[in-house]
Amino acid sequence: MAGKNFLYDMRELKFVLKEWLDMDKIFSLPDYQDYYSREEIDPIIDTTYKICRDEISLINEDSDKIGVHFKDGKVVTPDSFKKAYKTINDAGLGASNADREAEGHLPYTLVQANYEILSHAGLAFTGFWGLNSGAISLIQQHGSELIKQKFLPKMCEGKWAGTMNLTEPGAGTDVGANVTKAFATDEPGIYKIKGNKLFITAGDHDLCENFIHLVLARTERARPGTAGLSLFVVPKYWVNDDGSLGEFNDVITTGIEEKMGQHGSPTCSLSYGENDNCRGYIIGEPPDESGKGQGIAQMFVMMNEERLNTGIQGLAAASQAFNLAREYAKIRVQGTKFTDPKGPKVRIVEHEDVRRMLMLQKSCIEAIRALILKSCYYLDLSHDSEDPEEREFADGMFQISNPMCKAYATDMAWPLIAEAIQVHGGYGYVSEYQVEQAARDVKICSIWEGTNFIQSLDLVGRKFSMNKGKVFRNWLDDIATFIEINETKKGFEVEFKILKDAFQEYEGIIGQLQNYRQEGKAQMMPLFSTRILHASSMLYCSRLIMDQALLANKKLNEIGENHPDAKFYKGKIASARFYTKNVLPEIFVIRKVLEIGDTSAIDIDEESLG
Repeated sequence: MAGKNFLYDMRELKFVLKEWLDMDKIFSLPDYQDYYSREEIDPIIDTTYKICRDEISLINEDSDKIGVHFKDGKVVTPDSFKKAYKTINDAGLGASNADREAEGHLPYTLVQANYEILSHAGLAFTGFWGLNSGAISLIQQHGSELIKQKFLPKMCEGKWAGTMNLTEPGAGTDVGANVTKAFATDEPGIYKIKGNKLFITAGDHDLCENFIHLVLARTERARPGTAGLSLFVVPKYWVNDDGSLGEFNDVITTGIEEKMGQHGSPTCSLSYGENDNCRGYIIGEPPDESGKGQGIAQMFVMMNEERLNTGIQGLAAASQAFNLAREYAKIRVQGTKFTDPKGPKVRIVEHEDVRRMLMLQKSCIEAIRALILKSCYYLDLSHDSEDPEEREFADGMFQISNPMCKAYATDMAWPLIAEAIQVHGGYGYVSEYQVEQAARDVKICSIWEGTNFIQSLDLVGRKFSMNKGKVFRNWLDDIATFIEINETKKGFEVEFKILKDAFQEYEGIIGQLQNYRQEGKAQMMPLFSTRILHASSMLYCSRLIMDQALLANKKLNEIGENHPDAKFYKGKIASARFYTKNVLPEIFVIRKVLEIGDTSAIDIDEESLG
């Protein structure tokens, strides 16, 4: 029996993976050429789909209605979670995919495609292995051989779970305010840990036998701020030299949060060293003579991966809500046509404004999927290409787009799901129709892994100037070249004129920002950075979805109007037209607003805010 309301468009995902992205190029690389080809894509993602349809989606109601509970100092999950978690790991869909050194590991593009389907089936449930995957990647890149040997095998099996420990009661987005302490012991590389962390996703539960916490803390000689932080591997239970579990390591779960959504994902508060008996391994070297630590740079390996995961979750929630709204609109009969007020009652999918809401959702979701999976594609090339120049270029393209994947996807998910609720009318506001759960579950995604404002600062304040601006110029050149090559394509002249004009407006946005900097108006950057990130995302999304439209048009011309795929390709073309004509023009408004340069938000006295 399939899960309640599990709807997922595999045709769209297969178009992205098998027709649009050049996965043959990825599969030809040494890490993959003996294991995968384009023919393996269907079996891989079809298996994930079936597992999600027949098992993972079945636990979604338990996840939301029963949720996790904190009882007698333990985090208890619904009974149905146990079998589902085992299924995920047995099928190779869990943290084992994070082992980039294992023979036959999947390209990251396929890992994330699978992750979208899994998130679609149970958004909260994916956190039980999503954080573990990031922890494995970090340890593989920065951990000593001792740390790798002790922790990675059981983490990759899913028997132990890795977590990310940044946030403290007085330090959320401001990670530099962390006060958790680390004291050197007589054992080389081992420190005593003392402090408190909160908002730790999947920080404790009954699906795993040990938890491998990656904890940011300060040694005694650390300088203040973010630069002084070091990173430690702190297991809940100490691990003996033979890999067996040892004594309790004085890591106490003090509670879990009651949240508006994601009820099936435990958000834990943890206390380290209440009995002065918590130990951890430092990753890398202790702070240097100036007090500078390596922790935050190491943690960014995990954070960047989790930011992609979070963007995928936003995409999945919006996609789920759209699919529900589309199907509801096809069966809900209400009202007459605007053009035939005395005619028969019609399904709401025939009403103009419902069509607008559905097309807004469809086009944005497809554009965001293109953004994220193209970024994953570049990430694969940056890791695995044999050409150093190609690796450098691909890494730059990923670095620019990663903040957009996280922030634009999760900023847009909230209003897109609101449109899906609106399509349902009053029924969208009641739990029976599930779209309200999507809204509750997705909201945290814009806050996780650095709030979306932090993503915008990363993009505008750091990524734009990487390598003296070369990376950003390469990104701009990619868009400009695409427009130049295709602006006269028959049937798409209007769309490319809009895209070309939007590109010029975007250059004006960047120029205006530079003018403010030269004028010494430093606050204009954080005041407008979120809007600039959105402008960057819309421009790039339009470039990508128009590329898909050109391909879809070519395919349509080849197969003809009567082919079973004809309507799909027409839908792809319609999505690109709608996004470019209805969403992309917001860039013109952002340019105008930036040019006006209103500073009333920062000029107003806080008492005057009300």
